[in-house]
Amino acid sequence: MRILYLHDYADLADAPMYQLQKLRAAAERAGHETQLVASDAVVSNPPDYAPATLCRGHRGRAQVVAQVLNPSAIAAVRRTIARFRPDLVHLRMAGWQLSPLVIRAVGDLPVLYQACIYKAVCPNGRKLLPDGSPCTYEAGAACLREGCLTPQTFVLQMMQRRLIGAVQPRIRYTTALSRRMADVLERFGWPVDEVIPNGVEMAARRPPLGEAAVLGYAGRLDREKGVFVLLDAAARLAARGPLKLLIAGDGPDAAALKTRSAELGLDVRFTGHLGRAEMEAALAPAWVQVVPSLWEEPFGNVTTEAMMRGTAVVASNGGGQAEIVKDGVTGRLVPPGNAEALAGALSPYTKDRALAEAHGEAGRQRAIDAFSDQATQRRYLALYEDLLA
Repeated sequence: MRILYLHDYADLADAPMYQLQKLRAAAERAGHETQLVASDAVVSNPPDYAPATLCRGHRGRAQVVAQVLNPSAIAAVRRTIARFRPDLVHLRMAGWQLSPLVIRAVGDLPVLYQACIYKAVCPNGRKLLPDGSPCTYEAGAACLREGCLTPQTFVLQMMQRRLIGAVQPRIRYTTALSRRMADVLERFGWPVDEVIPNGVEMAARRPPLGEAAVLGYAGRLDREKGVFVLLDAAARLAARGPLKLLIAGDGPDAAALKTRSAELGLDVRFTGHLGRAEMEAALAPAWVQVVPSLWEEPFGNVTTEAMMRGTAVVASNGGGQAEIVKDGVTGRLVPPGNAEALAGALSPYTKDRALAEAHGEAGRQRAIDAFSDQATQRRYLALYEDLLA
């Protein structure tokens, strides 16, 4: 079988691309041939590109235009199809760089769409309003009225909406990363055929926890990730006893978070951007990993990675997180944006290392049983066969 993968970014620092490359490697191990078309837009510096036919990526105003029409992407897809002659197409993302028109370029080939964000039903992909509340509106005039889009980008984004609607009938099968993600997509008019979560790689268990309680966070440093809420919760806990925080990642709010942690008098280590191996090593001492997102993330890669490491997880009770964390067994689930509730959920772990170890071990077993790479990859390889039957 020949499989053509399409994705907005070839850079492996992009989490969906990293997941897609693991699946692609599994397909090749199973004897299939694969090709990838993706943009050269940079996610990390320097970029770490997966083997791909690269088309031109864009940033800023040019990216808004490319989301509607990217001639380089269309030409790359057509060239690859003519040369490679694939049997099917696996689409991960085509809303930020490639444009939905690449679906037209594949002709009559069966297309599997692996949704990993809400772009199919929402211009900003998050179904989140600027004030941090969930968006309940259909995409359209509300996007401008609520301030999600500027007047300059509104027209182009509405053009993209029309294109997405036009190519939707060409998609043979849609998967979502979680049941909650599927519910959102279906509520706003995009049917989902199956839920298949992201997989997590098998990894060694972290060493036994040390004497000092450490809270860990890994991810992008921006407001929607809830890191300011984490700092406020940590301040409540620090008033009761010594506490260390480790915050791994970078983003637009890095400077503001450092300022806020200093104002609160917290003992925080900001690592900046780390590679995957460095990230795992840095987070190994964490008694609990915190995932305080304010929006309904479709899945939670950092959550399953923490669980595989053997770390208890306290996460927001929204989106895919609620289907990963077993409340009271592998960690705790708390209302998004509530620092008091987050502090209350974290407090028992900071006082009881044995509890952190026990919930971490339960989380590791759940990651192995329910979210292994091998299980996810087997499901997609079987799905490819079904689509061609």
